[in-house]
Amino acid sequence: MTFLALDVGNTRLKWAQYASPAAGASLLGQGAVFLENIDKLADEEWCDLPAPSQILGCIVASDAIKRRVTDQMDLWDIAPRWVVSSPQEAGLSNGYDHPARLGADRWVAMIGAHHRLRERGIHKPCIVVMVGTAVTVEAIDADGRFLGGIILPGHGIMLRALESGTAGLHVPTGEVCDFPTNTSDALTSGGTFAIAGAVQRMVDNITRHCGEAPECIMTGGAGWKMAPSMSVKVELVESLIFDGLLEIASRRFAA
Repeated sequence: MTFLALDVGNTRLKWAQYASPAAGASLLGQGAVFLENIDKLADEEWCDLPAPSQILGCIVASDAIKRRVTDQMDLWDIAPRWVVSSPQEAGLSNGYDHPARLGADRWVAMIGAHHRLRERGIHKPCIVVMVGTAVTVEAIDADGRFLGGIILPGHGIMLRALESGTAGLHVPTGEVCDFPTNTSDALTSGGTFAIAGAVQRMVDNITRHCGEAPECIMTGGAGWKMAPSMSVKVELVESLIFDGLLEIASRRFAA
């Protein structure tokens, strides 16, 4: 009775197979492919996997990508279920004006972060940062209420926007430094400081709103690049969305 978790982003599909659909279940295997290669999953990465009993995923890519991913499930003759953000799930309350319009990846990551803190006996506000193609920064109070969040461009989008709108900025990626003295370092440092500053602002906002400083959890493919440049202490958790999917699955599939 294995469980397959899927995280389909704007650039890559990430998957993880667990022994069961339960929080803390043993990890049996995992991988990631770029979206242009998802049609090879059944013949390559997934061909030797034990057939899952349940599949649950979150997806922010297009409907066309969703259909291509679903087609790969013909290998096991099983249809995936997809998370849609809801007013409440797994102990978290959704404060979005229209809860279903909240990105599923944001919702699932917040559920993962909330339960990660609860398992350690931490009852504090939380900031959840996802650093990928786009960057999201979410605020959750100590009672598990999602207060709201912000979205800003990731490093790649920032650089492409500058290159397309400014003459002469076709330069390689540089290093992050306090006082850049060349254009490459200036671009890289600017994007990094923009993201770090957005997180700091949200930390200040929730500290003022809740009366105490939050825990800060970061995830996403570019999280490891950002973590050293943060002005606040962050915990880097690569599996946050999978943690959230396990929490959701433990309730949905147990019913």
